[in-house]
Amino acid sequence: MRTLVFCHAHPDDEALLTAGTMAKASAAGHRVVLVVATDGAAGLASSRIEDLAAVRRRELQASARILGVHRIECLGYIDSGMVGGSPEAFAATEVDAVAARIRAIVLEEAADIVVGYDPSGGYGHPDHVHLHRVVRAAVAGTDSRLFEATLPREPIVRAVHIAARLRVTPRDFDPGEFDDAWTPRAQITHRVNVRAQLPAKRAAQAAHASQASADSGVRTLQVLDRLPSPIARAVLGVEYYVEVTSPATSTARSGAS
Repeated sequence: MRTLVFCHAHPDDEALLTAGTMAKASAAGHRVVLVVATDGAAGLASSRIEDLAAVRRRELQASARILGVHRIECLGYIDSGMVGGSPEAFAATEVDAVAARIRAIVLEEAADIVVGYDPSGGYGHPDHVHLHRVVRAAVAGTDSRLFEATLPREPIVRAVHIAARLRVTPRDFDPGEFDDAWTPRAQITHRVNVRAQLPAKRAAQAAHASQASADSGVRTLQVLDRLPSPIARAVLGVEYYVEVTSPATSTARSGAS
């Protein structure tokens, strides 16, 4: 049996990107550890929910129970928000300081596999980009295999450009922002079929109820919650990863990007 450490930036990221893999690994008898960097207090429902960080922590715990997570570690950094936040927020922290905390968990757990984010941080959230750098630094020099959760870039780029042409996106939406998001399909090394875990994955997403609506606009979880089952199988039934063969070398490159 193996130990897998999944590192995420905010409560709910685990449900969006890696929930099926986590549930699948746990059901197979592997140990699943979840590390969450920030408190999620900058979630887009922040003006409507008092003490959003506490609410999101309870939602995270519910999601983790559904997925069979054995251990949760919340690092407690301040959520940076999409614009980068304050100088005290997670995106502004020293890479080495955060990496040391994650490395301690990785070594304590004797983790076989560690999961982080791709270099673009998916869609470019400052906390996601920072987590990418931090996890690469944390795993460098250890015996753990490093995988980065991602999505294939091409279908997402096509979808957002079509949506923009059909004018179903906000007026200030720039589809070009997604041209460098996520990972080109040819670079993806691992695809995990999680169709059998879809009930758990969708339940974990539903557990993050505070993020299913926003102060303005439409949230990803809101859309996913409403997907009919056949479409959900197509959209959510596979999770994507890139195995990083040399974290030490890649950390230096990504830190300069």
